[in-house]
Formats: sequence, C-alpha cells, structure tokens
Amino acid sequence: MNKRTNNSGPIGPTQRQLRAGELVRHALVDILAREEFRDPELQGVTVTIGEVRTSPDLKHATVFCSPLVGSEDPDAVAGALNRAASFLRGKLGRKIDMKFTPQLRFLADTSYDDANNMDRLLDEVAHREGFDND
Repeated sequence: MNKRTNNSGPIGPTQRQLRAGELVRHALVDILAREEFRDPELQGVTVTIGEVRTSPDLKHATVFCSPLVGSEDPDAVAGALNRAASFLRGKLGRKIDMKFTPQLRFLADTSYDDANNMDRLLDEVAHREGFDND
C-alpha cells in the first residue's frame, strides 16, 4: 500500500511538496514584480500567484495565477505566462536553491471569482429570508 494513501484515498501533498511550492511561489512573485515583459498580455498587468502545487518528484509545478485588476482575462494572462515559462524558469533557477528547477505550467486561478459568487449567493439568500443587516 502506498504510504501517501489511507483507506479513503490520497491524503494530499507531502510537507516537502508544500515547502517547495511556497518557495517557488515566493520566488515567482518577486520575479514577476521586477521583470518587464514584451508580451502585450502581460504589459502593465500585476499578476497574483495564489498557489503553486508541485509534483511528488518536484520536477513540475502548477502555478495558479490571476491578474490583480479584474479587467484582464485570467485565461489570457495564464496563456501569456505559459509562453514565458522557459524565461521564468531560467530566472527561477537562479533564485531558488533546489536540486531541479521545476517545469512551470500556469493555470488561471478562479478561486477568487468562485468565492465572490458564493458570497453573492449567500447575500441573496439572506436578503430573501429577511436576515439582511443593512
């Protein structure tokens, strides 16, 4: 039996994966704040890195990102970052101390939008049921 599973299935990332993901996230935030990009999808855009998930061997990292300002398309920003992934990986390799610099894959982070939608739905239910605090 795999040591990372229990009777109900997988139990999540290891402590090592979590530490590596945070190390990569902090380094990417710093790199994105300092670099200028030629890609028009990234020019003048502030990118938020919400989470980095690493593979068990730490050779691959999935980066959940979103533009800070809501006017940009999160999927377009993720696509532009994927086009710049090799450049960012090179910068990352000089910034972090890991045996391997992980391959980067960027995905649009929709968790903020999902949370806003849930808040809106809960507010609608509270208003309809007469629990309004306004």
